[in-house]
Amino acid sequence: MRTLNATDLARAREFMRCNARVIDRRRFDLHFHGAPAAPLLAALAAYENPDGGYGHALEPDLRGEASQPAAAQHALDVLHEAGADDHPAVDRIAAHLAAITTPDGGVPFVLPAVHDAPHAPWWQTPDDPPAAINPTAALAGRLHRARSRHPWLDTATAFCWRHLDDPPADPGPYDVLALLAFLDHVPDRARAEAAFTRLRDTFADRARSDHQDPLDFAPAPGGYGHRLLGDTAVEAALDALIDAQDEDGGWDVRFLIWTPATRPEWRGHVTVERLKTLRAYGRLKP
Repeated sequence: MRTLNATDLARAREFMRCNARVIDRRRFDLHFHGAPAAPLLAALAAYENPDGGYGHALEPDLRGEASQPAAAQHALDVLHEAGADDHPAVDRIAAHLAAITTPDGGVPFVLPAVHDAPHAPWWQTPDDPPAAINPTAALAGRLHRARSRHPWLDTATAFCWRHLDDPPADPGPYDVLALLAFLDHVPDRARAEAAFTRLRDTFADRARSDHQDPLDFAPAPGGYGHRLLGDTAVEAALDALIDAQDEDGGWDVRFLIWTPATRPEWRGHVTVERLKTLRAYGRLKP
């Protein structure tokens, strides 16, 4: 079994020091140098808004100050990494999501404030945006993971189950990612298993794109994404992931870079994610 060795990890650390945002450097230090969580939480706080949401390019392709659902998703991941699922920010995020929820129980892909801020071309929305399974399912899954008891979670969970009971014929890959996050963490395990079994072939057919790695869908063993890909595909993807480390020590992204700042920001974020995945699968040598 091939592994990433200590020299490769040291190259990744130097890449992070030279290129990454403070928040991703703190994430790297937490995971791979035993640093405390407090500096990471302090870095995250800089992105929080008074409404409880997050903006300020925490999602690098949304450069505006205003809170956006995608940034809340990033924030919940950082809180979880920091071992802070019980942090007051979790309830503040849920309350913010409740404030932007549409009458049918979900939150939009992106809020109209995007119109007044620099953003990547795919972040488009009408002035009165509908609810979308991406990011509603991704956010609900993360709040279930945090064991949140905020009332918004009941509303969002019902929205997700309705979508799973009557799904569209052609979900996009980000819809699949969102639904896998929901199914991994929703408390009704029997219903989650039934939904995954029913939709497995559809998910498998859509869990791919020209800018996503297979391990984006299976970042750690044991989840539905791992079952979706299967052991053989996961092992091959892990070998390819080790090969994909650049000479500078980081990992690159395959999607459009529409303004220069986003490449190092995304590469810092993704480098931590790739290293976490390699460690989760036992491919990072101690």
